[in-house]
Formats: sequence, C-alpha cells, structure tokens
Amino acid sequence: MALPSLSRVGLTGVEAVLHLRVDRRPPQLFAARLACFAEPPAGLVHPARFEDLMRDAVRDVLAEDAGLRIERLAERLAERLRERLGARRAEVTIAARFPEHRPAPVSGTPTQEISTLHGAAVASDRGTRRLTGVSAQGMATSPYAQETLVARAHERLAASGFSTARIARILEEVPVATHSQLGVGTLHLGCPERRAREFDVADLLTIVEAAMASEIFELLKRSDEAAVVERAHRRPRFAGDCVRAMLAGVLRRFADAPDDVFVAATQENVETIHGHDVVAERAGRLGDLRRERATGEAAERPGSVADWLAERP
Repeated sequence: MALPSLSRVGLTGVEAVLHLRVDRRPPQLFAARLACFAEPPAGLVHPARFEDLMRDAVRDVLAEDAGLRIERLAERLAERLRERLGARRAEVTIAARFPEHRPAPVSGTPTQEISTLHGAAVASDRGTRRLTGVSAQGMATSPYAQETLVARAHERLAASGFSTARIARILEEVPVATHSQLGVGTLHLGCPERRAREFDVADLLTIVEAAMASEIFELLKRSDEAAVVERAHRRPRFAGDCVRAMLAGVLRRFADAPDDVFVAATQENVETIHGHDVVAERAGRLGDLRRERATGEAAERPGSVADWLAERP
C-alpha cells in the first residue's frame, strides 16, 4: 500500500554567518538563522534523501558568499532548492541581527543599536516573490492611562484654586505620567513575481522607529534619558496607533511604488502593568491601502506575511 505523500519537508534553526549587503554599504558579516521548506514531488524521493539534498543546496549557496541583499540571498536559495530538488515550490526565510550606529539625542554619545533584518522568498512555477523587512525596539506609552491621570491632575489643581486657563497651561508644559512598555515593531515589504523593486533597509527602520512613542538607545546620559522619556510621554500611542503610523510612513516614503507591492506591519507591546502583551497587525497591498485611505472602505487583503507567501494564483 502506497503511503500518503508529504506536503513539505524543511530545515529550521539553521545558523550561519552570512556575507550580506545592506543598502549601499559594503557587504558585512552577520549572524543569521535560516529556515527552508520545499514541496517534494509525490513519491519520487525518500524524505531522508530529500533532506540531504536540501542541506547540500543550502551549503552550496551559502558557500558562494556573494554579498547579496538578504532578500536576494533568500531568492537565490529558494530557486536553487526548487531546481535541485525538483520541488513544486520552495520557501526560504532568513533573520539576521545587524547594528546601526547613531548618537544619543542630547549628549551625542555614540551608541550601537541592534535590530533584526528579515528576508524571505518563495519560488514556484510562476516565478519568485520576495520579502524584505526589519524589526526594531522602541518605547510605547499608554494614552488611556495618561488621560485618566490628566483628569485627576485637573481636579486636584482646580481644588487648589488654579483657573481653567492656568491648568491647561500647566498640563501643556509638564508631561503627565503614564505606564510605558517595550515595543517591538516589524515592517515587511514584498515584491510579487517579476517585480524588481528594492527597498532601503534604512527607510524601513526609520519608519518603524518613528511609529512608536520614542526610539530607545543603549547608552544614555541623564539628559538623554529625560529627553527620551519626555518624548514618549508627549506622544503616547496604542499598538494599533503604531501600526497605522507605520502604514502612513510607507505610503509617504514609497508613494511611487506599484499597487501590487505587499505591506505588513506588526506592533507588539510588552506590558508592564498587565500579565499579558498586546499585538496589532495589518497586511495588504499598497493599492488597497491607498484606496482605503481615499475612500475609508476596508479592502480584501492577505491576512499575514505567511498568507501572502503562500498565495497561489
């Protein structure tokens, strides 16, 4: 009796040091983790042999050390896997940690901030679609808690004899406390088959960090700490606000990008006064986002990065 064929076979948790190019910088070495999957042709290769062939293909592509962009490396690996294995479809995802050097906001102290660079690709008989992305940490602050504390401050100041105008002036000049969270924002932009557009990592990182209440820095003097905390409390944002800000940033920065470019924005806030965390997401094509902004009508959309990568004609 013939056994059922497998949907896919893959390797996860593959660790490697990759020679990658980020934007227009010279190629650098990055520590990365890879995952790759392929749909084996039904009944043609034993799963163990298929796995061996996958390992060989991964080793050969990584040994070429071409200094590619991360999504181009994922694309090359997905296409090589599909070709060598005779697979109907091959998918590769790569995540690499990379540094950004920048000064602290007041003192100018040099800091090194570590973010995550994402690349993914799916190769099939209709071509290869690929995805570029970044994840970065920032600070989030709660508008709801701040509104409650503003109301309490107003009551106390009024009870102490301050006029309404004076209270408004005080609350405008002095940021009111609220609870803060560690935020992680992730932004992906994807190109469908036969689309050659590339997106600068620096632009994606700027959009993600600017969407949160404030950027964070590894090394801060006290003047820097005060500036970061004040900025975060002057623009409190929910997780959903951060996602909307990322999408608005994409629409502004990539106004010339085609409508079929895919966008996915995710914000996860690590709570400090609850036992749970909060996540907000939105995914869709640029054309749908543009129409929704213009008309206010929600559009049909891929629900996630995984949905878009798995999408079939």
